[in-house]
Amino acid sequence: MTQQQTVGVIGAGVMGSGVAQNLAQSGLRVVLVDRAEQALEGAKTAIRNAVRFQAFGAKDKSKLEAPETVLERITFTTDYAPLKDAFYVIENVSEKWEAKSDVYARLEQVCPPETVYAVDTSCFSITRVGALTQRPAKVIGIHFMNPVPMKPTVEVIRGFHTSEDTIAVTNALLAQMGKEGILVNDMPGFVSNRILMLTVNEAVFTVQDQVATAQQVDEIFKKCFGHKMGPLETADLIGLDTILYSIEVLHESYNDSKYRPCPLLKKMVDAGLLGRKSGQGFYKYR
Repeated sequence: MTQQQTVGVIGAGVMGSGVAQNLAQSGLRVVLVDRAEQALEGAKTAIRNAVRFQAFGAKDKSKLEAPETVLERITFTTDYAPLKDAFYVIENVSEKWEAKSDVYARLEQVCPPETVYAVDTSCFSITRVGALTQRPAKVIGIHFMNPVPMKPTVEVIRGFHTSEDTIAVTNALLAQMGKEGILVNDMPGFVSNRILMLTVNEAVFTVQDQVATAQQVDEIFKKCFGHKMGPLETADLIGLDTILYSIEVLHESYNDSKYRPCPLLKKMVDAGLLGRKSGQGFYKYR
């Protein structure tokens, strides 16, 4: 891959801005698309701050680039037209089917036939997304972990039609980003979120049922199991709205009551207590 290649990133939220930063720091040109100018400005600020923060903990500062150098490789836009030059597009919009359907309809209008689409989703079937396009063999799942630039491993999902060439191109791009992909097969939630969402949802139930406080739940996972973060701290980091959307997709996909969303989770989302991004979830951040 050359430094002149362009990667499109759809969605300028927490995951999208992290993906764009990681790509730009890997020497690639990035077109970051979002429908809201405010989201794009927020992503620009988040990337600038994240690059600055990396410098504080770096042992070898000689290889670090200035935030403005990284940002110069990223085009922030509400227009899909620049994606005509992208050999690869990574979609990161919210876990709502209507939103994803709209994105792929727009991509099909501007992207050349050889462009690969990567679906960065928590739970939606990659095969189902591929059916929205005229290139299902070039649709693959990439489930990045947050914070994207700091996580060396991702979950890669092979849809029913995903080609070996698409997998190879994806692995090469991930390698350039400094990441390894673990390839799994396609079912809603894949491996990580079929397990994680159940854990988080049940953790919320223990708080709702007054078995323990959020802090006690997280301490058990950290001190007894050696996890770096507890399930409710993780939920606050991901966003409680994203957690709820994901568990609802799993409930709908499998029609299994074990994926029923906890009423307390719904109540917190309705109240705007979304975690870190809103300043309060199971913990306060302001």
